[in-house]
Amino acid sequence: MTQKTENLRVRRTKILLREALIALIEKKGFDALTVGDLTEQAMVSRAAFYRNYQDKYDLVEQIFEEAMGALFGEISALGREHPADVWVTFFEHIAQYDRLYRALLGSKGSPWFVRKMRADLVHLIKERGHHPHGPHESAHPIPPFADEFVPDIVSTMFVEAITWWLEQGQPSTPKEMATRTALLASAVFREASTWVSPRPPDQSA
Repeated sequence: MTQKTENLRVRRTKILLREALIALIEKKGFDALTVGDLTEQAMVSRAAFYRNYQDKYDLVEQIFEEAMGALFGEISALGREHPADVWVTFFEHIAQYDRLYRALLGSKGSPWFVRKMRADLVHLIKERGHHPHGPHESAHPIPPFADEFVPDIVSTMFVEAITWWLEQGQPSTPKEMATRTALLASAVFREASTWVSPRPPDQSA
């Protein structure tokens, strides 16, 4: 078997397993599905599954990393001149993989995946100028003690916004969702910028 043929077989197996994963989450939920369910649904052998993945969590993680890798590649190409475009690109990415994200983030999905996505969003928020400010707004500094708390709150808000948007059948465009969510996030950071850092404890007592 040539290397090209082997690569095509691996790629086909991964596509079948991804489709099987989504279908089974929609049918019975992530927690209930097993590797046996996945291989039966995808019509591939267990050996083929374990050549590519350790377990169902590894399958989800690799799918997610591939999707996020593509997203971050698109975002990196934007540069930093137009920060609002980052969130438009983000919601366009969600729309492109809508069935996957709807399955994983919905009621039959996995809290593990929700936590992982939140963590990646925290990284994106921090990496992209500290917060997703809206159009015509500049970044607002926040006190050091809120540096972890506020991005985590904002990332949670984004995940909830994504879940709602997908479950409602995308009633607004990616650009509209990006603008509204970024403005809400900006309001949170603007409020946090008014907070006063707590005084250190009195050491003289």
